[in-house]
Amino acid sequence: MFLFLVIALAVVVAAVTLAVVGGGESDGPLPDVAPERLQDPLPLHRPLNRADIEGLRFPLTARGYRMADVDDALSRLGAELAERDARIADLESALAGAQAAAHVALHKPEHGQEEQQ
Repeated sequence: MFLFLVIALAVVVAAVTLAVVGGGESDGPLPDVAPERLQDPLPLHRPLNRADIEGLRFPLTARGYRMADVDDALSRLGAELAERDARIADLESALAGAQAAAHVALHKPEHGQEEQQ
């Protein structure tokens, strides 16, 4: 009985191995498939908006996402965020300068009023 179980186990292992390997067919290995690429890259002709980021979907690979696609998207987002931060800083400094000039102009006495006192 034990010998029968060992032979049955060997037959099952051989059948599974042949099924996985391909059964000895001479068609050769599987054909190479082109890797899936990011279908809708981020638009280059305009700044990104929230809808662009929410609609961004990376194609899956065997171990997650393609690093090149993710790196490209992150570098683009980083560059645009840096540009926006610089623009915000410029606008805030211009606003602070305008407010300071307006404050000085409001509190600066006119020449005619100084002479009358």
